[in-house]
Amino acid sequence: MWHAIGITPFQALEVIAATVGVYCAVLLLIRLLGQRAIATMSNFDMAAVLALGAVAGRATLGYTPTMAAGIIALVTLFCLHAAVGQIRRFRGGDHMLTNKPVVLVAGSNMIHDNLVRMHVTPDEVHVKLRLAGIRSMNEVACVTLESTGEISILRRGELIDPELLESVRGSEHVPAELVRHA
Repeated sequence: MWHAIGITPFQALEVIAATVGVYCAVLLLIRLLGQRAIATMSNFDMAAVLALGAVAGRATLGYTPTMAAGIIALVTLFCLHAAVGQIRRFRGGDHMLTNKPVVLVAGSNMIHDNLVRMHVTPDEVHVKLRLAGIRSMNEVACVTLESTGEISILRRGELIDPELLESVRGSEHVPAELVRHA
């Protein structure tokens, strides 16, 4: 009977174990490499993601993939995704799984240590600034690499609510005159 569906119970357990292992490895790598690993992708990043998908797929499905193994791997991935979503609802779980946002530009000054740490180049920041319609660094209050990998830009003009900077690493670099004081 097991031959008819293309997988034995032991092979099904192997697929589940491999899927859990690869999923955890990907989460760990994203956590270690930072949110830049999931940001808007360049051609290089796209190639890396495609290769990652191919390696992960091969690792989870085994040497000779079957439809049953694919379905088991997909169900396992969806279950893992749901479980991680539940874990993230708790403060400790969210802190463990999610990188904090990081200030890349404070006022008109790039924070080069943070750029290097987050694997973001000054050119990438300049692209985001141009896309946001920024014509001069003097228009910038704060540029942040968010936990989602996106880059957000706060313009000068309105003072920044300090609550917006509470959980942001490097927020101490934002000039005091750009932050509303209580």
